[in-house]
Amino acid sequence: MTRVRMDKWLWAARFFKTRSLAARACELGRIEANGQQSKASREVRVGDLLKVKNDGGDFQVEVLVLSEMRGPAAVAQMLYRETEASQESRLKLAEERKAMPHFEALREGKPSKRDRRAIGQLRGRV
Repeated sequence: MTRVRMDKWLWAARFFKTRSLAARACELGRIEANGQQSKASREVRVGDLLKVKNDGGDFQVEVLVLSEMRGPAAVAQMLYRETEASQESRLKLAEERKAMPHFEALREGKPSKRDRRAIGQLRGRV
């Protein structure tokens, strides 16, 4: 096997949960191969440099092995090698996300008795 479709390889390498999500990412311009935007039908070759933008972050990877079949995560990680710069930037972003203050989500439903008292104090009622 010398060539594999881009969407199949991205799915087999576990960058996307389904092949249709991988094809959609290509359609939206979130996948670059050797510096050019890629279509889902583009053929991936060993040695290609890919930039993949997904929910997990921005990856810059070099294709090492081609596969059309999705296997376990340990096998999928053998299909590519992530660049050092990509790993560092993803770790840096993860640390920044952890350092950001966490805000409590708004509660659903009506306010509790404690909440009503706090609202009353804010409005100047006692």
